[in-house]
Amino acid sequence: MDSVDPDGSGPQEALPPPPPVLPPDVVPVKLEEPAKKKPARLPMARRGMGSKGQKIQLLTNHFKVNVTNMEGQFYHYSVALLYEDGRPVEAKGVGRKVLDKVQQTYSSELSGKEFAYDGEKSLFTIGQLPLNKHEFTVVLEEVTNNGNVSPDAGGSPNDTDRKRMRRPYNSKTFIVQINFAAKIPMQAIASALKGVETESSQEALRVLDIILRQHAAKQGCLLVRQSFFHNDPKNFVELGNGVLGCRGFHSSFRTTQGGLSLNIDVSTTMIIQPGPVIDFLINNQGARDPFSLDWAKVDICAKRVLKNLRVKVSPTNQEYKITGLSDQNCKDQKGDAEPLEITVYDYFVNHRNIELRYSGDLPCINVGKPKRPTYIPLELCTLVSLQRYTKALTSFQRSSLVEKSRQKPQERMAVLAHSLKTSRYDEEPLLRACGLSISNGFTQVEGRVLPAPKLKVGNGDDLFARNGRWNFNNKKLVQPCKIERWALVNFNARSDMRRLVNDLMRCAEAKGIAIEDPHAVIEEDRQMSRAPPIVRVEKMFEEIQSKLPGAPKFLLCVLPERKNCAVYGPWKRKNLAEFGIVTQCMAPQKMNDQYLTNLLLKINAKLGGLNSLLSVEHSPSIPVVSKAPTMILGMDVSHGSPGQSDIPSIAAVVSSRHWPLISRYRASVRTQSPKVEMIDSLYKRVSDTEDDGIMREALLDFYVSSGKRKPEQIIIFRDGVSESQFNQVLNIELDQIIEACKFLDEKWNPKFVVIVAQKNHHTKFFQPNGPDNVPPGTIIDNKVGHPKNYDFYLCAHAGMIGTTRPTHYHVLLDQVGFQADDLQELVHSLSYVYQRSSTAISVVAPVCYAHLAATQMSTFMKFEDTSETSSSRGGMTAAGPAPVPALPRLEEKVANSMFFC
Repeated sequence: MDSVDPDGSGPQEALPPPPPVLPPDVVPVKLEEPAKKKPARLPMARRGMGSKGQKIQLLTNHFKVNVTNMEGQFYHYSVALLYEDGRPVEAKGVGRKVLDKVQQTYSSELSGKEFAYDGEKSLFTIGQLPLNKHEFTVVLEEVTNNGNVSPDAGGSPNDTDRKRMRRPYNSKTFIVQINFAAKIPMQAIASALKGVETESSQEALRVLDIILRQHAAKQGCLLVRQSFFHNDPKNFVELGNGVLGCRGFHSSFRTTQGGLSLNIDVSTTMIIQPGPVIDFLINNQGARDPFSLDWAKVDICAKRVLKNLRVKVSPTNQEYKITGLSDQNCKDQKGDAEPLEITVYDYFVNHRNIELRYSGDLPCINVGKPKRPTYIPLELCTLVSLQRYTKALTSFQRSSLVEKSRQKPQERMAVLAHSLKTSRYDEEPLLRACGLSISNGFTQVEGRVLPAPKLKVGNGDDLFARNGRWNFNNKKLVQPCKIERWALVNFNARSDMRRLVNDLMRCAEAKGIAIEDPHAVIEEDRQMSRAPPIVRVEKMFEEIQSKLPGAPKFLLCVLPERKNCAVYGPWKRKNLAEFGIVTQCMAPQKMNDQYLTNLLLKINAKLGGLNSLLSVEHSPSIPVVSKAPTMILGMDVSHGSPGQSDIPSIAAVVSSRHWPLISRYRASVRTQSPKVEMIDSLYKRVSDTEDDGIMREALLDFYVSSGKRKPEQIIIFRDGVSESQFNQVLNIELDQIIEACKFLDEKWNPKFVVIVAQKNHHTKFFQPNGPDNVPPGTIIDNKVGHPKNYDFYLCAHAGMIGTTRPTHYHVLLDQVGFQADDLQELVHSLSYVYQRSSTAISVVAPVCYAHLAATQMSTFMKFEDTSETSSSRGGMTAAGPAPVPALPRLEEKVANSMFFC
């Protein structure tokens, strides 16, 4: 029974019984406070500007943006698109057409407001819509047909088709729900310009970028992130196999030291050759005509390349998506309709009176659903323009793209100025409503040209780089190796081995390299040239073992043909992972002295020599670095080509050795889950006494090679990460490195410097009064840098062709306390220690080496059945629990060599 309230106000629940009395000998347990989460590291603020170097006035492709309406608000609404039966719309590309129709039909309900739509689920307005929730119904007359049978498109004329003819078969009804999500103050942009970045400031800039995307979409452009491509054949270049390069423009808003700017640059993407499908297939295979096509290859092409591409079908101009090919030829393929079973050919020729010249003996294009195919003769199908090609390019296509998309600085400036003029951003109503006006002049910046560092070569000679280049004419290498116990292996029947040996020995001696006569010249049996690559390599090693008295120290290998040769991966793997033999591959054609000298630079570095040293490294007198044991790391992750989503990513870390040198490196390489950018194997605790991570290898090697000294300073150069991943580098990767150090010695606290090197950005610099690229050594740390964070642009190399692309360095952490000039000079100097060439390179050598090591080790994987090599040692990551095939570890004799050089 309920108890009654004392004031008589009604029943009350019975009180719980009193707690039991604690026995006198029980001591209450004090709850431990949860451990405080350590604060996340954030990118550091700029400490000062550099001052060294000769000043130079430059222009950059940033256009100043004035904002007069900082008090306004963006309103963010979420958008849901549904069919009339309530199913969500999955098809891409429909959203913009539907929202345009909403704006036309319901303008008064929306108070005449313009909005910026991202094409998916977000919509932004300046000021509020009348209601927080809107729902509209719209009918689209022309929506891309994803394979619904229509009488104009094929199939067979049965009763169902006749019924369909009585209604507009190409109209669809959509329900659009627009719900208020958030307010974004424009004031957030002003805060970001003062260096206070918040989620709101990132969102506000995203809205401005969405306005640019929508502006381009209304002009019929293909949109790829912030790059826009017009349907103009003048912008197309042929790359071969039915693939075109399409030139367009990147446009994005950036907050900089000089205020808000619009960054515009030339951009290129790959598209499928528009026009008749048959022309694409002929081009794709290099065939003469439709009848010489290899249809087994076409079937693969249809599955890989043609599937989901849009075609227009004549004579109606109706648009469809390709779902595949028919199993039989057009003359034999029956339609799916009952009871009139006629062939597709008969239907189009006899019922539709359409003349077919060559389709009868070829398969049809299927644009239907899997269970209800719709077949159309090939010659009636035309590929729509501006459809992206996302598969990996061949080496020929890649080199063709590079060659055809080059632009000299003055040409690029003219194209960019024209692009800004024709884009007419000043007429965009949303930008005007934001109070944005964009200057039409390139922003002026002041750069500084750092002097090239002095180099040391053999006999104590000095070497001076001019325009970022030097040569070893009449010079000896600073630390030449000895080439002994070596052999020459020839996979190419046409090469003259006697001449090659004589020329190589002559060039080696001129550089101070002591070279013995080769033990043997081993020619491949001609009959093996058509065998699979692995078989050719195995057979060659049988020959080596039979002809040499013992294991060689070095093998020079003449490849069967030039770049990307199939023998390369198995050959490298056999030498480096199984036998521990240093090897150098060479192309069969080039045998001149310049080529052989370049070859010897690589061989010398691989065998433990050095080609040149920085004078400050030789002394040693590098600021900060020479004073305390300092290790330099280069870190990179290499991913499979576009369209290869199941290929493991490869993480590579190169580390300096023999401190105080900064020119010698070794590499550790591991696989990890596909497309994962953060390196997950820097620290890999296997047991209480075992760490199988990359850093342990690097730290132990530094200790042994540097006179039993632990690094007190570790400078990390990280390649390939975007601004959104900086915090992960600082808090995930750096934590792993610290744990690896602590695992070796709990009391060890090295100081860290973390620098990200970015090549994939859109800032370029130009000399205002000349046609040449900016001089090598040009550094810019004002006007276009981050408003608060520590970054700078460096063009260390001489841009010989096209327009120089600077490297954008972001200093995320500096516990050492470098002066700005000292750090910038160190970065500049590290562009001069690349042992493979006699030029300054565009990014620091450790980053280049990491990229080379990952690329070379990836060739080990190409010929493997991954099921056999599967090993959880490759790493489990957030991307999924599937074990990743592990790379074979390098044999001990070569593990610390510059095998990647």
